Amino acid sequence: MTAAVEVEPGLYDIPAELYHADPIPGGSLSSTGARRITDAPARFKYFLDHPEPYKPEFEFGTAAHTVVLGNGPELVVVDEERWDTKETKARVAAIRAAGNVPLKPAARQRIDDMAEALARHPEASDILTPGSGLAEQSAFWQHPSGIWLRARFDWLRPEEIDDYKTTRSVHPDALQKTVHEHGYHQQHRFYLKIAVELGLIPATGSFKFIFQEKQPPYLVTVAELDFPAQVIGDELNERAIHTYAMCRATGYWPAYSEGITYISLPPWVERKYAEEIS
Repeated sequence: MTAAVEVEPGLYDIPAELYHADPIPGGSLSSTGARRITDAPARFKYFLDHPEPYKPEFEFGTAAHTVVLGNGPELVVVDEERWDTKETKARVAAIRAAGNVPLKPAARQRIDDMAEALARHPEASDILTPGSGLAEQSAFWQHPSGIWLRARFDWLRPEEIDDYKTTRSVHPDALQKTVHEHGYHQQHRFYLKIAVELGLIPATGSFKFIFQEKQPPYLVTVAELDFPAQVIGDELNERAIHTYAMCRATGYWPAYSEGITYISLPPWVERKYAEEIS
């Protein structure tokens, strides 16, 4: 599938690079884009015009996905103590230029240890049973507004979408903050909407997150979002799609507000002050 041909709604097995480059003529809205435009259309437009530069720190997550899902770029161990020598820099650059991921031996071992911990987790290992799903599939669907939406599923099964994420802590309290800060409730509903509309899963299908810590003992939590979180995610996504359509039509991508904004102190500060003077 390329931008030179008319795109049909559906599921495509394409490289991640093509998906992220957005093969839809005229552009489409991804879950990441929906979350950015929810924050501020001006921020979304900036990242649209200035794609994020390559960051080596992203490689660990990419490598973990490759090992866990069995799909992704080749992982190449560069067994050199220092990566700042001329020769090693050239080798690492060549590996990246070929679309592969260079890893230090310790990083590769950590990823393998994470995969072993994941395999010992009953729910996670059952979800990721080889052959039970399709890894890294790209989906494209045209919203009734005319806006194209796109998603890339980590793991697609007949009744469910599953998404693997590495994180600092899988404690439930920490995951509440993680879901909110990264907008995973929007991703949850964005992906489900596309999958259901394309007939990839039934309307009763579900979405599960597999969260795993990046440090020993690599704890795992399989999580689903509750109904209020899903309702909020749906509302934010519809708002994002509407905003995207309006901004494209007008060419105007606003920031947070117009004119002068009046700022209050956080409510807890006001309460504390009221208590102290009462």
